[in-house]
Amino acid sequence: MAASPTPRPKRAAEPGAVPGIHPALAPLQALDPPLPLAVAYSGGADSTFLLLAASWLWPGQVRALHVHHGLQSAADDFESHCVQLCEKLGVPLDVRRVQARHAPGESPEDAARVARYAALAAAAHEAGSACVLLGQHADDQAETLLLALSRGAGLPGLAAMPQRFERHGMTFLRPLLTLPGAVLRQCLVEQGAGFVEDPSNTDTRFTRNRIRHRLLPALEEAFPGFRETFARSARHAAQAQALLEEVAAQDLAAMGSEPAIAALQRLSEARQANLLRHWLRTVHSQAASAAQLDELLAQVRDCTTRGHRLRLKVGRGYVVRNGEHLQFEPG
Repeated sequence: MAASPTPRPKRAAEPGAVPGIHPALAPLQALDPPLPLAVAYSGGADSTFLLLAASWLWPGQVRALHVHHGLQSAADDFESHCVQLCEKLGVPLDVRRVQARHAPGESPEDAARVARYAALAAAAHEAGSACVLLGQHADDQAETLLLALSRGAGLPGLAAMPQRFERHGMTFLRPLLTLPGAVLRQCLVEQGAGFVEDPSNTDTRFTRNRIRHRLLPALEEAFPGFRETFARSARHAAQAQALLEEVAAQDLAAMGSEPAIAALQRLSEARQANLLRHWLRTVHSQAASAAQLDELLAQVRDCTTRGHRLRLKVGRGYVVRNGEHLQFEPG
């Protein structure tokens, strides 16, 4: 774990020119976020760059939030490093400890992510922060898109990570998605700023790490502009998904609060699938697998008599028939 002095850059005489700060600061300078704000600070390179830049741009308006997952032995060292840097910067730090135990069928990574966002949102609300900045960058975006492709994801997965989203009543922003990770690290080297290295990031047993260490270097060599083109594809997917969400919301509103079987059957199968995914996700916070959705569509197609029963496992519960409508029952 590196531990070096963190210099304070002097303010520039000319707008946009920041002595001692890398030009990578530009996306943050254009951000204009609601204040005060919080930075999700793990101690790693990306969040260190973000914290340094934010504390320079909005002095007195920034606090750091560190989530201690307790998933590896180095977690206490990460916390100690964060405490030391925040003391040097004069930035308040809030440390949250979470128990990220995963449920059956849930990956440890997904469980940790859910716990992390809940902890970040709770800490930001308690501090009166208007938003939380996250340090994901262009390489992370490319990895997310490739990971989605490897899993056969649909448009929501191919849309990768949005620049802005709401969770637990808090606004989250990702201002670094246009910047390669190497640019951020080079900036920290130039500043002499220390950061921690998470040893789990080099473990190629994890698919994301294999993508990072094997695929991204090959893409860099073959297609140097892949980060920009991948991000463009993700934006196209996000736009298409937004349109599908709008159509699904209109279809569901025409049926009431629950899908009406007869009305569903009058739609094309693709439109039925779109509505059912939307209903499960937005109303019940459930996601159907491809196999579950195919079976649900088949069951809806077969509902031609009043006596036809329907009870299908989906997510953490069951989709059932109740008269002329579908309902979701938690498992």
